[in-house]
Parts: sequence; structure tokens; C-alpha cells
Amino acid sequence: MSFLIDPPWLYANGRALAAVAPDERTGAALGTATVATFLAVSIGLYLNHPRTEWIWRMCRADDGRDWMLNSGVLRLDHRAAGPATHAASALIFVTYPLWLYLGWRRGRR
Repeated sequence: MSFLIDPPWLYANGRALAAVAPDERTGAALGTATVATFLAVSIGLYLNHPRTEWIWRMCRADDGRDWMLNSGVLRLDHRAAGPATHAASALIFVTYPLWLYLGWRRGRR
């Protein structure tokens, strides 16, 4: 999971849930579980939690924050992340439910 990958992936998950959920209540429960999983793993990566090490190692990143910020594409200095980077990251995390909802809404049309 990374800031470059998560939004489109959440959107795709929302569309998939809209296609398979038998009703709104089930869709909402599955959507909540999906967003919670994304947030738990992504925040864990950003904070370099030891349980996420296997993910960032598999992605060939220096650490979890490197993977979240750079995704193997960008070259941001993840070691020098300060208050502005943390605030921007928090704002991105806040958008996660929105991406899933947009996919859900589009999938329900």
C-alpha cells in the first residue's frame, strides 16, 4: 500500500463491493472493513511498525515510510519527513473513505 497506489485501489474496491454486495448494509460493513484494513496497514507502514516490515522489504523500499511516500517511483527524502510531510500524509489518510465511496457510488449506477 502506498499513497500512489491506495486511492485507485480503494476506488476499485468500492466498485467491486458495489457489484457483489447483496444490499447496502452488507456493502457498508464490507466497505468499513476494507478502509480499516487499508488504514491499519498504511499507517503502520508510514510509522515503520515492525509488523509491516515484510511488506516494504518485498517492495524493495528502505522502510515503510519510503514505500508510502515514494512507491519505488518518486525520490522524496523519506528520512527527513517533518511536520509538513506528516500533515500532508494525515490529509491523504483522511481521504481513504472517500475513494472507496466514489468507487461504490460509481459501481451502484
